[in-house]
Amino acid sequence: MSNILIINGHQYYPFSEGKLNATLVDTATTLLQSKGHQTRIVTMEEEIDIEQQLAHHQWADFILFQSPINWMGVTWSFKKYMDEVYTAGMAGALCHGDGRSAQHPTKNYGKGGTLQGKKYMLSVTFNAPKQAFDDKTEFFDGKSVDDLLFPMHMNFKFFNMAALPTFSCFDVMKNADIENDLIRFSAHIDQYF
Repeated sequence: MSNILIINGHQYYPFSEGKLNATLVDTATTLLQSKGHQTRIVTMEEEIDIEQQLAHHQWADFILFQSPINWMGVTWSFKKYMDEVYTAGMAGALCHGDGRSAQHPTKNYGKGGTLQGKKYMLSVTFNAPKQAFDDKTEFFDGKSVDDLLFPMHMNFKFFNMAALPTFSCFDVMKNADIENDLIRFSAHIDQYF
């Protein structure tokens, strides 16, 4: 069985209370624990102890990052988390600097990760409808969800982690289909864990 760190990147706003992301975290936790996996959950509401967070990342075989997408990226509170925790992790807990050496200052950028063999999964919620992606006539100019999430994929690649397929819930503000989203999410978790 595996150790799985679940990070809920939701940032509370009156118009976005975080119920769906919390439900997805609860669903994942229940399913993963029923399969015998160990889970730890981190939220952006709690006070972040940097050393404890680094220890969580080293403990985990998998990291499940659950978050709404705000203004085409992760929440400001999770960006703050990354700035503080991941920067501290550059001393070796997550990576050895940026991977380059004094002997070869232009080579091996981003190849100093120390989390080889670990995997991550992005699970995100969008106000945008599914049809806004992968269609050159729509807003994202034919780009996919993973194209939009490219910076997050690069962050985890920086630590030498491998990606599991991304899960997305679409149009959650105006035309939510929570029942089917939870069915799809449970099947996704069941398939990859």
